[in-house]
Amino acid sequence: MDKSSVFAGSWLALGLVLAWALVAPQAEARAFFVFGDSLVDSGNNDYLFTTARADSPPYGIDYPTGRPTGRFSNGLNIPDILSEQIGSEPTLPYLSPQLTGERLLVGANFASAGIGILNDTGIQFLNIIRIWKQLEYFQQYQQRVSGLIGVEQTQRLVNQALVLITLGGNDFVNNYYLVPYSARSRQFSLPDYVRYLISEYRKVLIRLFELGARRVLVTATGPLGCVPAELALRSRTGECAIELQRAAGLFNPQLFQMLDGLNNEIGSQVFIGANAFGMHMDFISNPQAYGFATSKVACCGQGPYNGLGLCTVASSLCPNRNLYAFWDAFHPSERANRIIVQRILTGSTKYMYPMNLSTIMDLDSRI
Repeated sequence: MDKSSVFAGSWLALGLVLAWALVAPQAEARAFFVFGDSLVDSGNNDYLFTTARADSPPYGIDYPTGRPTGRFSNGLNIPDILSEQIGSEPTLPYLSPQLTGERLLVGANFASAGIGILNDTGIQFLNIIRIWKQLEYFQQYQQRVSGLIGVEQTQRLVNQALVLITLGGNDFVNNYYLVPYSARSRQFSLPDYVRYLISEYRKVLIRLFELGARRVLVTATGPLGCVPAELALRSRTGECAIELQRAAGLFNPQLFQMLDGLNNEIGSQVFIGANAFGMHMDFISNPQAYGFATSKVACCGQGPYNGLGLCTVASSLCPNRNLYAFWDAFHPSERANRIIVQRILTGSTKYMYPMNLSTIMDLDSRI
């Protein structure tokens, strides 16, 4: 054998060792997967033909690049801040062409603005990634990662990952209450509709478990009647819209009950309930205590409470986003998102049931 082939073989072996050294530590780190709607979408809809997009200014005005990213926020959203807190880099949207190779090992964000638990939620937004399609993509993701690190390591990565799922709000605001006498409101009374949503959500969560998820943060719906969009449509004096608050009040306790039932069936605390309603109501009820000037008027928008239409370059825009609990007609500001994540991390059982994320991470680090 000549010297050149010996050197070539040595370089090849060294290259493989270095490649594995780059991949292995990240395979050991905790991956993060995100499913759901616009509250957690990090830009998937930018790659789709849909009206549910946040791809133009002033979205992203406080993001590190100062540019729109597809996040429905002035800056970072809840998954970004959670990634920050668990010491991980932010997960890329699953449809991003940059999500290849080692970056897959960090996890992926499958969320898509406008979707709900039901397939008919958000039909007005045309092409969005409905929840069952998100779960298909999760399966596809695992096949792609298996090609990188093998089936066994992929299963381990998924089992040890943290998962966040945020669903339900759109099933009310963009379905049942979208228009007077909507198809779903003619089909179901509100209590029956909530029971139907819970039964359908249960199927989604069971599938997520079947696909390997073992630590899943499930957020309840926020105070739907208190967002600027609903104040603009339904409120004369700034009080939260009663009917939408009633919807959230019916949905959330049944969601937590369902999660409890699933955990009992599985025999493990797989599903962790996050009381987003309570987290939001703290700063909506008393914005000044949290350093906000207002929890009724959106920073970006037009009309009463800046709650009508989309946030665009033509909209009224507040100079200091940190003083506003809401960025646009539906979505919290980055600063409000940080308060929410702090509750997820360290909140009492009033906010996190059966335990908060810091406790989960401490428990899991001992395994």
